[in-house]
Amino acid sequence: MARPGVKSFPMNLLALETATDQGSVALWRDGLLLARECPAGEQSSLTLLPLVQTLVAEAGLTLADLDGIAFGAGPGAFTGLRVACGVAQGLAVALDIPVLPVVTLEALALADGHDQVAVYLDARMGEVYCGAYRRQGDGLEALGALCVTPPEAAPVPQEAGWHACGNGPAAYPALAERLMAQAIPLGPERVPTAAAVAQLAAPRLARGEGLDPALAAPLYVRDKVAFTVAERLAQGGKA
Repeated sequence: MARPGVKSFPMNLLALETATDQGSVALWRDGLLLARECPAGEQSSLTLLPLVQTLVAEAGLTLADLDGIAFGAGPGAFTGLRVACGVAQGLAVALDIPVLPVVTLEALALADGHDQVAVYLDARMGEVYCGAYRRQGDGLEALGALCVTPPEAAPVPQEAGWHACGNGPAAYPALAERLMAQAIPLGPERVPTAAAVAQLAAPRLARGEGLDPALAAPLYVRDKVAFTVAERLAQGGKA
């Protein structure tokens, strides 16, 4: 379907997003955007490629018609990030086309649609990924570095005109309370989507900003994958 307000860059761009449990794929075809979600409850590593093939065929294209592949680089779930990056890299190498990593928090901010957006994505382990973005021309300007932090320490805008989005506030009521105390409206409980990844990547590909597939890499932000057994036991969990 066409997206209002989106410029029609003439290209065929595939986008992959698996940073959360809800994976998705999207296809940008000369300004028209087709998107599909991975089947719920199934591993993205098993469903992503079949969904890509189905979507490309629905558009009347083949993989050889693609001009580039975008992927949600992170932050997000470690395994999910590796899936999207690995599939994008493998396809791009085989097709000899560039890749375009897109920050998942930026994709969330774009989908929110407001001019100034504070993004909070549940990072599990009692933490949130945080980022702040301001609309700038066709894209978004990142204000400061991304971070991962406990919700009680997450940066909260102190001035008016900001909106909050992501699934972090719903996951951590203490964060939602801090945002509401600053009169910052809370948007829907969003997760990153391939459609937003494609919208951000299309103008970048048009400007020639695609990367060699060999340079594709996830953006982890946090190095720790999970709690140790001792940490789970200390919190009342099971070994």
